[in-house]
Amino acid sequence: MCAALSYVLRSKVSYPVSVAYIGTTSSFWSAQEQAVLPNCVVEPTSTQDVSAAIFVLSSLSVYTKFSDECKFGIKSGGHTPQKGAANQPAGVTIDLGALKQVDVSADRAKTSVGPGNRWVDVYTKLDALGLATPGGRVATVGVGGLVTGGGVSFFSGRYGLVCDNVINYELVLPYGKVVNVNSSSSPDLFKALKGGSNNFGVVTRFNIRTFESGPFWGGEVLYPITTISQQVTAFVTLASAQPYDQYAALIHNYAYTAGSWVILNNYEYTKVPAQPYPPTFKPFTDIEPQFSNTMRVSNLTDFTVELGASSSPGKRALFITLTHGLSADLLTQIFSAADVAVQPIKSAAGLVYALSYQPLPTAITTKATAANPNSLGLDASDGNLVLTLITITWTLAADDAAVTAAANNFLKAAKAASVKAGLSNEYVYLNYAAPGQDPITGYGAANKANLRSVSKKYDPDQIFQKAVPGAFKL
Repeated sequence: MCAALSYVLRSKVSYPVSVAYIGTTSSFWSAQEQAVLPNCVVEPTSTQDVSAAIFVLSSLSVYTKFSDECKFGIKSGGHTPQKGAANQPAGVTIDLGALKQVDVSADRAKTSVGPGNRWVDVYTKLDALGLATPGGRVATVGVGGLVTGGGVSFFSGRYGLVCDNVINYELVLPYGKVVNVNSSSSPDLFKALKGGSNNFGVVTRFNIRTFESGPFWGGEVLYPITTISQQVTAFVTLASAQPYDQYAALIHNYAYTAGSWVILNNYEYTKVPAQPYPPTFKPFTDIEPQFSNTMRVSNLTDFTVELGASSSPGKRALFITLTHGLSADLLTQIFSAADVAVQPIKSAAGLVYALSYQPLPTAITTKATAANPNSLGLDASDGNLVLTLITITWTLAADDAAVTAAANNFLKAAKAASVKAGLSNEYVYLNYAAPGQDPITGYGAANKANLRSVSKKYDPDQIFQKAVPGAFKL
């Protein structure tokens, strides 16, 4: 397989111990993905290169009945932590890192973004132009995975999920056919790509809604764990407000490190001109004591760099997630479940363990419409929801089994608490899902069936189901 790719793409294919190969494998976020060794790495510099690579991979995958050496991973930013998500052991890894265009349209209403960008690359250019786009909140996260998995942004209250703001996808289908996918050209595939992850092809360009923006107010505040009662009350007040404040973005975090808990909240209020300390956040910002406070007026790039500072690369990592309704009592119970789950692993080397709550109100989930649908299965009937995430990073592979068990124990207890409270929801946010979770099923039976139907229509040989094992299959 690698020899065939080298024949077609020459120096754009690299092999173990080469500088280019090591550059790719070392650029993944988690230690698990960095340790994966593909037989070769393909680094396309154009859509045509991607097309050529997918033609060779598709053809030889079918010819060899999907042999392991013909399997491939697709890397945008490489932030998904589980082994093999975007890096294919003993196969081929396609690194899209050179596809880094950020081109603003003449009317400033949309931006063409290559999948090789990290969000910091996009925002640096747009900030200089007085523009913004719904995108990732962590500077170093890649564009491709975040968008195709749904995506939450600081602007979701106004514009919905990131995928709801994609106007057109340039997509390389099986056997290398290049198509533009939008609501007019192929509405079935357009919907499928909004939440469908890597199951339909390789996106080589996203055209995303862009809007006028400027500096806004945001930052982080660190509190003692003794303020938890005030915190969960403030969270429910903000997340259930009618109407929801469309400029408010909140990540409410509980971090366990060095044997103790603290609360670290990220607040962004995206109204321009900037409005420091808006009433929406007053129930939080009035809480005392505060160990530290970085609240300020700054640009989008700066706030995403701040969020990224707490997620440095190269450690072992795991995400696990659930979705549920709003209740201060339930939030407290889930924190207790997180505290119980961490105890058996609290001595693991380099352990950082965090519980995060993020509002997912109907103000966000109803931005997808019949004219601009997504595949996530969320609507007004779900009510105001919470995205709950456990993030664990640690140092030693010897602790993998214990950490995984702790995460699964947390999920079991948290899910049971949400069911008992009558607040459970089956949606599983794909970008936060752990191995063994099933976000596609969480979209609902009708959406899952539709995704499978679209896959069979555009990928009759099921290349992206059988030859691309990473992430979550249909």
